[in-house]
Amino acid sequence: MNSDIIVIGGGIAGLSAAARLSADARVTVLEMESVTGYHTSGRSAALIEENYGALSVQALNRASMAHFQEGGYLSQRGLMIIAEAGEKDAFLADADHMGVDQISPREACEMVPILDADKVAFAGYHADAFDIDTDRLMQDFIRTLRANGGQVITDAVVTNIQRDAGGWHVQAGGDYHAGTLVNAAGAWADLIAGIAGVAPLGITPYRRSMARIASPGGHDVSKWPMFFGVNESWYAKPDAGALLISPAEEEVSHPHDAFADDMTLAEGLDRYQQMVAVPVTRPIATWAGLRSFAPDRTLVLGRDHEVPDFVWCAGQGGYGFQTSPAASALVADLVMGRKPVLDSKTIAALTPDRLRN
Repeated sequence: MNSDIIVIGGGIAGLSAAARLSADARVTVLEMESVTGYHTSGRSAALIEENYGALSVQALNRASMAHFQEGGYLSQRGLMIIAEAGEKDAFLADADHMGVDQISPREACEMVPILDADKVAFAGYHADAFDIDTDRLMQDFIRTLRANGGQVITDAVVTNIQRDAGGWHVQAGGDYHAGTLVNAAGAWADLIAGIAGVAPLGITPYRRSMARIASPGGHDVSKWPMFFGVNESWYAKPDAGALLISPAEEEVSHPHDAFADDMTLAEGLDRYQQMVAVPVTRPIATWAGLRSFAPDRTLVLGRDHEVPDFVWCAGQGGYGFQTSPAASALVADLVMGRKPVLDSKTIAALTPDRLRN
């Protein structure tokens, strides 16, 4: 099967890049699972806060907001950081980094009534944090791709990649051919590079676990903000009438269908429990995802310096959804030879070349 561009990976990174590229090229997405968005994309906390992440990530966040707002993908959530009396320095550092305004413990308890008023000594709040309708966002990218003549092939496990004068030859159940290969394989990004004979970049997957519990004390959680412990030692977020709680761990892993570590999850639930007055109930469900980072913890977007027809769209970490509109637009601009909208400093911070030095 011949295309102009093959995208390996059917998560938000691959689907958004494929949709953008399909305006100018014939694009085929190869996804190893039976559905798109199965791994990290299907296990996201689905929030955008413009000040979250490294400076280059923040630039992508800001550049993505118009797409989210114009498409109606956002709903108000808000973000809160809380801390105990002995955590003042950590709280102030977090508040400065995240751009939250300090509020009183009483105000925090009014927003999230399960908080333990005897424990919360410091609190900060930022209203401009939003839930993302991640399913509709992915489906809209797929619709754009298909409307432009592109396709998504599922159950396409890549077993071999060869390159010759005619371009790339990918074996993934069937035989696929294209002049350009986009590596959007998430936790598998370095493995795909290795199969293709391209030097890996040190993109490492890290496990993050999650539990869903019933609404604490029967409260209506729908208007609560997402709330964090200092140093992101845990977080909780309303979700469909329940509450998601994560220990926010980063455990080095390998590419696989991740599952929650019971001990790590228990420790995170205990940290959450220390700050609330309502006992934690038995989780309704638990799971884990893999957040994949480059060594400098920012995205890797663009052509490989040594193999220019191999394009990286990887290292999204926990920022895949919130950066997807701008990251995919940058990838398409770089592949198609257009001048990107983003400034040169941000582009330099995202290029694969920075990791080859």
